[in-house]
Parts: sequence; C-alpha cells; structure tokens
Amino acid sequence: MTATATAQLPKLQEILDTLELFPDRVDRIQALISISERFEPVPEAVATKPYPESHRVKACESEAYVWALPQGDGTQRYRFAVENPQGVSAMALAVILDDGLSGEPLERVAAVPCDLVYEVFGRELSMGKSMGLMGMVNAVTAEARRALAAAG
Repeated sequence: MTATATAQLPKLQEILDTLELFPDRVDRIQALISISERFEPVPEAVATKPYPESHRVKACESEAYVWALPQGDGTQRYRFAVENPQGVSAMALAVILDDGLSGEPLERVAAVPCDLVYEVFGRELSMGKSMGLMGMVNAVTAEARRALAAAG
C-alpha cells in the first residue's frame, strides 16, 4: 500500500505502524491472534443466519461475509461474519478493516488496495488464504464504491 494511501487513513496507518513493531514472524502472528480475539460477529440486528450469499466474500475459505452500514455522516461501518471457527486470519482482518476503515471517507476506503493483506500478514500466506483475505478487502472497497456511485 502506498504511503499516501495510508497517510489519508490515520486509523489504518496506526494499526499498520503497530504491526511493524513485530518484525519477527512469530511475534507478528501472536499480535494478529490477539487482534482476532477482539472479533465480534455481525449483530443480529444487521443480519441473521443463514447469511445471504450477496454478502459472502468470494474465495474465502473461512466463509466470511461483509456488511457496510451507512452512517449519518456519509461514511460506512463495516461488520463481518466469519463462519469458520478456525478462521483466525479472517477474524483479525475483520477487526483491522472495521477499526481502520469504518467512519473514513468513502473515497479513501474505495482506494485501499487488496495488497493491504501482505502488509498485515506478510507474503508467506498460502495462495488460497491470500485470495480469501484479499476478497475481504475487495468486498469493503466495493461497498464504498457502490455507496459513492449511489450518491452520484
């Protein structure tokens, strides 16, 4: 991700800066596990099971779903379901995307590249896991683009 893109997203940049404090892979994994423990599934007021396929992240092995909730200030709040209880990476990324992008201007959210996944997790992920996590980022950015288009 470019420095310019993250500089315009201060909450996300703060998360990335914190993860940079863990250059050792084992320490980074532990930090991400700690983040995943803060994951809260989508509230029933937003969606109930079975979740609609229209919110399902394509190619995600952890069966992740994404919702973008419009906020009064024209931004969105991002909520997630991760159906695989072993989906720790998906849960960690859900927390990072919610904390880092909820409430941010839609133009900035829409510009987040999917390679954010590599900044968070490194390049050692399997192709399947990388594709699923990138799908989560793409789902969030698509929701922001859809809201921008609807606003005209």
